Amino acid sequence: MAPSVRSGARVTDPLTLPCGVTLPNRLLKGAMSEALGTAGGAPRPELGALYARWAAGGTGTLVTGNVMVDRRALGEPGNVVLEDERHLAELHSWAVRGAPVGTQLWTQLNHPGKQAPRGLNPGGTVAPSAVPFGPGLERAFATPRALSEREIGDLIDRFARAARLSQRAGFTGVQLHAAHGYLLSQFLSPRHNVRTDRWGGDLKGRMRFLLAVYDAVRAEVGPRFPVSVKLNSSDFVRGGFSEQDSLTVIRTLGERGADLIEISGGTYEKPMMATGQGERGGFFAGFSRRAREVAGVPIAVTGGFRDAASVREALASGAADVIGLARPLVLDPDFSARLLRGEEASRRVEPIRSGIASLDRSSLLEVAWYADALRRLARGGTPQRNEAPLLAALRVVGELGVRAAVMRRRA
Repeated sequence: MAPSVRSGARVTDPLTLPCGVTLPNRLLKGAMSEALGTAGGAPRPELGALYARWAAGGTGTLVTGNVMVDRRALGEPGNVVLEDERHLAELHSWAVRGAPVGTQLWTQLNHPGKQAPRGLNPGGTVAPSAVPFGPGLERAFATPRALSEREIGDLIDRFARAARLSQRAGFTGVQLHAAHGYLLSQFLSPRHNVRTDRWGGDLKGRMRFLLAVYDAVRAEVGPRFPVSVKLNSSDFVRGGFSEQDSLTVIRTLGERGADLIEISGGTYEKPMMATGQGERGGFFAGFSRRAREVAGVPIAVTGGFRDAASVREALASGAADVIGLARPLVLDPDFSARLLRGEEASRRVEPIRSGIASLDRSSLLEVAWYADALRRLARGGTPQRNEAPLLAALRVVGELGVRAAVMRRRA
């Protein structure tokens, strides 16, 4: 096991990754989709301001929201796209403002696969297999087309190119998003990947795409640049990616030399990353402890950490090497600073409710409210907890609706 992987860590302890880069503390800002890209896929100036605010709050490692590797395959309106050099100047500005000396700022690279709303991408959606979503999601997401062998090779190249461009732009690392039901996650799932060629079948075949992407990225950025992977503990659906599958993939990624594996869980079908299972403390801390035993590289766990006690316990007990925070950092950008000062910080995260049952059962209102809150933070404001959530949702939908139409015309 790598010498940097140990129990009894404190939140203020630095952590040296296998590549040799040192994280300044044990707090990581987990990825949240900001939807602050222009119609052409460039990062808007607000992104630099938003990440500068989190950096000032003391979070040692900041992971961006989805940065897509193909402009033909957006996960939502407002995604930043990184497939060539056209936006390097804007990306550099984001990297410089969002990562002052000592702070790590990693680009989360992603492809949505079939998890993209109907009508957003003019050419339709692709996936490992032409398997539709089940009841409840089939209206929002169209049945995808199965990727060809040539297209799979092109996607591997796209991830590698995006990683190299991230490095050139000044980001200090990259993360591959292989969780939450996006394309890399779809390849891992026997529910969504029913291919009979070398990219499907047993787990060895289903994880071949992720490993090929990881190897290509590592070859592009070199051995001294952090490459992280975000992975589900489980999909939490019958016939999906299981905990045993996840442990095998984690062990394999550790042997490959991944610098940090971030544990989460769930998909749009079962959004456990947002709701958990009623646990106190971290949603996936129990699994991350098992993952840490097999990984041989540092493990981060994200989801459900709301107070100093649960963060300290997860680190001290050896459940994880790094704790990921997301929604608490939206509600209080200085939450990490208070943890680092040793305060008994706590940030309650209440469900966003409108009183409309059908809307409250979905995660759409929650996503829209936090998207609006991120915009407020980026513009120097603070989230308005007492505001009617539908008003926040309408603002976001109104803005992204116009931008989505522009994107479709330009695609």
